[in-house]
Amino acid sequence: MKQALYFTSLVDDIVQCNLCPHHCTIRPNDTGLRRVRKNIDGILYSLVYGHPIAQSIDPVEKKPLFHFYPGSRTFSIATVGCNLKCKHCQNADISQLHEEPNFSTEISPDDIIRSALEQKAESISYTYTEPTIFYEYAFDIAQLAHSKGLKNIFVTNGYIETEAFQQIAPFIDAANIDLKAMSDEFYKRICGARLQPVLDAIKAYVENDIWVDITTLIIHGYNDDEKGLSDIAGFIYDINPDIPWHVTGFSPTYQLTEAPPTSVSMIEKAVIIGKDAGLSYVYPGNRGFGEHTICPVCGKELIRRDGFQVSTNKTLNNSCPDCKARISGIGLDWI
Repeated sequence: MKQALYFTSLVDDIVQCNLCPHHCTIRPNDTGLRRVRKNIDGILYSLVYGHPIAQSIDPVEKKPLFHFYPGSRTFSIATVGCNLKCKHCQNADISQLHEEPNFSTEISPDDIIRSALEQKAESISYTYTEPTIFYEYAFDIAQLAHSKGLKNIFVTNGYIETEAFQQIAPFIDAANIDLKAMSDEFYKRICGARLQPVLDAIKAYVENDIWVDITTLIIHGYNDDEKGLSDIAGFIYDINPDIPWHVTGFSPTYQLTEAPPTSVSMIEKAVIIGKDAGLSYVYPGNRGFGEHTICPVCGKELIRRDGFQVSTNKTLNNSCPDCKARISGIGLDWI
């Protein structure tokens, strides 16, 4: 165990966790709603520090990040747990805990860095579950990663408090943030959370010069209405029209099995909505088409993707070689 950051001591050894907007109040010997932080004698501890449930090498496109060192390798890690309770979670077996976790081995931040370097990764991704839930572990790894020349990527639901975010922000280079809907009712009913903290987090990431892609999983009958999608596109446009928006297809899973898989036509409609709103880069996901990067000025195909692999990259100094337009991103032609 590791003593947690961001908690307040209350009366009778009760503590309040201040890591995310839930502000859970946790009684002694309780783990709270998320099962990964435990109050022991009035001190809050992280139960998942040093205990990754998953470690693997992925293409950065799988996060998905399309404008951050395309074609690079990222060392992905996760612990169990999440601070949302999404009914459609695709990784519910490791994110949705019903009892206190128990571990037999520990993997230190140094071990993680060593593995990433041995496997020739360019970055470390905190992904699969929610990195906020293993904040202390991610924070220590992220600092070491930067000292060794590795980039850090958060794949996140954006549900984090301002103070905690600001502490780790200098070590985060890129993020894919879920914007699940432009509806507080959706967040409350489907995710057990609220919308506004996510919107605030997205703005904070951008204001801290962290590269951001945004992903919306489109679920028929829940968040696929044209106004809602237009509102998301408009929100992104108002921050920066060059933020890539991934509109991806849902497949029935976990507690949301009655909704049908997202149709190709619905994905295509969302792409049109995004482009009509003025977004430069809108990518369909999970349906096997349209994931190439196109110059928004002249229409030239610049980065071609086959699945999660980059097969062609024609960018030159982060620009289109034909019309010389600047293509937004970081390290587009890093190889």
